Amino acid sequence: MPRRLAPGAVDAYLTFGYVPTPLTFFEGVRSVPPGHVLVASPGRAPEILEYWQPQAPGSHAVEPAGLGFKDAGAEVRRLLSSAVEKRLVADVPLGAFLSGGIDSSAVVALMSRLSSRPIKTFTIGFEDQEGFDERPYARQVSKLFRTEHTEFVVDPDKAELIERLVWHHDQPFGDSSALPTFLLSELTRRYVTVALSGDGGDELFGGYERFAAALAVGALGRLPRRILTGAERAAGRVPPALLDGRAGSVHRLLRQTGAGLPMALLGWVNYIPAEQRDLLLPRHLPWGEDDYERIWAASAGASRLDRILLLNLQTYLLDDLLPKVDRMSMAHGLEVRSPLLDDALMDFALRLPPRFKVRGLSLKRVLKEAMHDLLPADILHRRKRGFGVPLDRWLRTDLRTYTEGMLSSRATQVGELVDGDAVRSLVAEHMSGRANSGHGIWTLLTLEVFLRQEGW
Repeated sequence: MPRRLAPGAVDAYLTFGYVPTPLTFFEGVRSVPPGHVLVASPGRAPEILEYWQPQAPGSHAVEPAGLGFKDAGAEVRRLLSSAVEKRLVADVPLGAFLSGGIDSSAVVALMSRLSSRPIKTFTIGFEDQEGFDERPYARQVSKLFRTEHTEFVVDPDKAELIERLVWHHDQPFGDSSALPTFLLSELTRRYVTVALSGDGGDELFGGYERFAAALAVGALGRLPRRILTGAERAAGRVPPALLDGRAGSVHRLLRQTGAGLPMALLGWVNYIPAEQRDLLLPRHLPWGEDDYERIWAASAGASRLDRILLLNLQTYLLDDLLPKVDRMSMAHGLEVRSPLLDDALMDFALRLPPRFKVRGLSLKRVLKEAMHDLLPADILHRRKRGFGVPLDRWLRTDLRTYTEGMLSSRATQVGELVDGDAVRSLVAEHMSGRANSGHGIWTLLTLEVFLRQEGW
């Protein structure tokens, strides 16, 4: 079939860092949605049939009858333990990724109780990973459960890695955490063939600060318009490059107050902000935003948190987190299993009342309750850190020559799809330190690599 770029693919990619399921970058090529099978029979058109879907919050029954918070925690513990036990069945060497966060630590804790021999655990750090290194936390959990722990400290050839990552994804992919996932999988595969991970805990139980922020947006939306306008203007005058941590989170929240949900949430997670996308694509089509609105509308009637979680399940988890781990692990023949995404646990978690998951700035409450007697308080309650790399710094140092060579030239492939001057301006602003646009530049960089590899 002819190889053509799908209409709207670049628009959606600049927003999400991926092309949403079931579409792909290739016109006429679609992916089979999760929970479905494609049935091909002689003489008949292929059919796509659904065999399972997580139940939408609020779409069936009510919260488990008479179940209190502590009982809900006990049931989460039972279901997660069962999910881990099922995923320990293997006739090949098996281990676990361990970051020291609550999700991977919970999996390792239950693995250690279910196994008669020490669990093999693996974590990764970078030589220059200032502020991103989770190895001390992973070491603490490993010591607690007496695992056979392996730490990998690497200083990779980052430019060469980008080329490999894009090739294995088969499409551009905007999430730079694919890089440490690729390296962790490569090194772990030297020791085991199967690894359990903590993926899914944030999605089921409300582990991202942006969820609490989105709930706050809903509350702020009831304030008088003049107050919201003043807050947005004040936030807009503070350069994002000056903010970090929770200060940056509050800044982003205030800048999104007028958008309302779900657009405020999209403004929080998008890879290239709307104002930059308008410069890159002057004839921008709102295809990605329309898809976001459609998913949001389908959950009308559920609580605000349930709607946020369901939206996240059908977008970020589906098209970012799961493909990232799948492609980057299978690139090395490593099978990664995710107990927290067990169907029975998912169905139960989605039926729990919102207050069991998020209350104010307290996140993943019921999962913490489930694991309170196994994990120490500083692991249960430490602030979540993403599995990332110091991307802003790398682009200005190790990757500077490569990035400028790929994106600042007037002969770029990406310049055929977006405004080349806007790309060069984005890169120059970042390199000068006047802005932190690492995620946007990475998104454009992997698009450029894809176009060159495919010969478009």
